This record gives sequence, C-alpha cells and structure tokens, in this order.
Amino acid sequence: MDLTPAAQIALVAAGLIFLWALLLGVWKYVQITRSETGQAHVYVDIAHRAALMYSFATAMLAAFVQFSAWSTTVNVIALGVVVAFFVGAIASYCLHGLRRDTTNQFHPASPALTVSMLALIVGEVGGSAVIVLGFIVEQWG
Repeated sequence: MDLTPAAQIALVAAGLIFLWALLLGVWKYVQITRSETGQAHVYVDIAHRAALMYSFATAMLAAFVQFSAWSTTVNVIALGVVVAFFVGAIASYCLHGLRRDTTNQFHPASPALTVSMLALIVGEVGGSAVIVLGFIVEQWG
C-alpha cells in the first residue's frame, strides 16, 4: 500500500526531528563532559528529551493520517499545525540552552509566554484531536 501524502510528510518530519534529537544528544554529551557537575544545561537536556518524544509522536501521527477519513488537505493542515508547535518548542528549548538565560522559562511568566502557551495547547491538542478523530471515523464510522 502506498503512503498518503500526509503520512509521507509526517514520516519525513518524524525522521528530521529524530535526527535533530540525536544531534542534541551530542550537544548534551559535550556539555556533560565539560561541566564540573557532570550535567548539561537544563534546557539542553529538555531539548534532547523533547525532540526524542516529539519525533516518535510525529511518527505515531503518520499512522493516524494514513488511515484517516479526512481529506489530504485536512490531514496535512492539522499535521502541519501540530508539527510546527513541536518544532517551535524544541527550538525555544535550544535557544534557552544556547543562551543559558534561564532554568525555568515560565518563571516569571510574561503575557506573551502565556499567549504562546495557550496557542500551543490549542494547536497541539486540537490538531492531534482532528487527526485521531479522522482515524476513528475511518475505522468505525
């Protein structure tokens, strides 16, 4: 069976995020070896772990869009929203790790951060819900 365009996009994105995670692991290792405490900066660690988790989450979304009742357009848009927020989160963790400017980006929380987090919640949960619902409708609809 050929993969749908949405599943192809999801798997390419998953692969790229996974490669990014592996490179973040190298960065984390270098920081660990150069640190007096034997630890990488907290946001380098978070970026590495988040990228690993998001890569597998994106791969899982590929299975859902492959067997979805929704059109390619709906699946690609929903997937794009979710993956954009995944990538944005990893990038922000990398930025904090590079700058070493905080150990808790939520303290103190700015109004812009609150709006960003609300958008992330709506985008990730909403986009994922659209994708999972498309799978459920196709399987039992």
